[in-house]
Amino acid sequence: MAYKMFAAIYVGSNEIAMRIYEINGRKSFKGIDRVSRIIELGKDTYSNGFLSTDSINQICDVLNQFKKKMKEYQVTEYRAFATSAVREADNTEIVLDAIKRNTNLEVKVLSNSEQRYINLKGMVVKYEDFHQVVSKNTAFVDVGAGSVQVSLFDKNNLIVTENIPIGAVRVRDYLSILGSKSGRLDKIMSEYVENDIVTFRNIYLNDKEIKNVIAVGEVAASIKKLLPNMGQGDKVSKEQFDELYKLIISHHPQEISEKYGIPYERATLMLPNIIIYQSFLNNCKAEEIYIPNVDFNDGIVASYMDEGSRVVFDHNFEEDILASAYNIAKRYRCNREHIDRISDYALKIFDSIKKPFGLGKIERLQLHISALLHDCGNFINLNDAAKNSYFIIANTEIIGFSHKERMEVANIVKYNTHYLPGKNKVSAELDGCDYMNIAKLTAILRIANVLDKSHTQKIEDLAVSIKNDQLIITASTYEDIALEAGLFETRADFFEKIYGIRPILKQRRTV
Repeated sequence: MAYKMFAAIYVGSNEIAMRIYEINGRKSFKGIDRVSRIIELGKDTYSNGFLSTDSINQICDVLNQFKKKMKEYQVTEYRAFATSAVREADNTEIVLDAIKRNTNLEVKVLSNSEQRYINLKGMVVKYEDFHQVVSKNTAFVDVGAGSVQVSLFDKNNLIVTENIPIGAVRVRDYLSILGSKSGRLDKIMSEYVENDIVTFRNIYLNDKEIKNVIAVGEVAASIKKLLPNMGQGDKVSKEQFDELYKLIISHHPQEISEKYGIPYERATLMLPNIIIYQSFLNNCKAEEIYIPNVDFNDGIVASYMDEGSRVVFDHNFEEDILASAYNIAKRYRCNREHIDRISDYALKIFDSIKKPFGLGKIERLQLHISALLHDCGNFINLNDAAKNSYFIIANTEIIGFSHKERMEVANIVKYNTHYLPGKNKVSAELDGCDYMNIAKLTAILRIANVLDKSHTQKIEDLAVSIKNDQLIITASTYEDIALEAGLFETRADFFEKIYGIRPILKQRRTV
């Protein structure tokens, strides 16, 4: 049976880890080996704002050791990702350059939303009970070094995801001085964390009661080491977790490290992690907390398998991204019927031209989200709504999207109604975004948007085809579409400029 060896490498804020996977001909995978090193990169970044030369050298040393292990297993492909400790450092580019020069490994720095999306993929793919657990209101609580990502599921659907800046390393380092003075570090941490979680509950939960919490993060696996001594597995009741909380606050990190075989640096993060999870249980009135045996490396291999359609998963990850966008649209009171209709028109135009113009899956998703959010700025002010929409999207995380991909969506929405200058005049504002991608998707959105300018969904159906250098758009409706037809011509010029084909609107009258 044909198989290959794959390495998933994670440069985290508290640990650098690699897991070797065997991917076989049946397009499934299994973990073969795992190696890791505890290095407090997050402490370096969050305290000093940059990674020191010593930290960079440690990263390179560990990665070179990983390379030897990869050679031993005859690894043919790998993915290496770094998260917040590298992402938030002032010298990110210097770090990546040093890694490349000293190890010849390519490490990609993930945005927060990409990182959490990969974690979610690992959970969906590896945790067998995931869909059963999230069939009722469930909070997926991903505690990182710098922040916490909370994703709410109901009936297997992602309904909201939000980032809260209370990561375990930040909480520990910021409050340890205060705690040493007062002697009540657990109380100070609880008060510090509680405010943000209560705010989250009031904004996003309303009257909903969360039944379950799924605990994820670098320290979650260490927490599990304490559970066998309490006779527990993946699932822990609220009462049992309270006992675990009491156990941790009553022991010094050194005691926990020695008694349970947990590295000391990791043991110092147990208290802030437990307090964060405990606060969610208390404020969301959850009945149980699940701590599955899934780590970020599992997410990396799941993402690798998904990116090339190497395996078909039971879960539709694209629907999670769209659910996140719909939640943003709902928050800013977008007209659901209008944005759904615009999305339908835009995607039909996209699908008719994608092959000759080299448009792919990610561009289609960007267009879809642009259509869903193109009017969100109206919530702030009807004057220059496009610019308001730009700022909303630019400052709101969309799970699974990189910073660049999200900023391209923001610009597509902005230039839906604004004049788009030439690349040389606007490149500084685009901050590394792909100008032609923005122009191509903007041209489609402009056409789609005018087809429901009245917001009354006059057009029942749309047929799109390319004939003789023309894009024929046939609108089926019995209503008068003089408004739409007139505005259509004003948008057709820009479309022709970008694609070299002229959009033509035709009406097919229905009874």
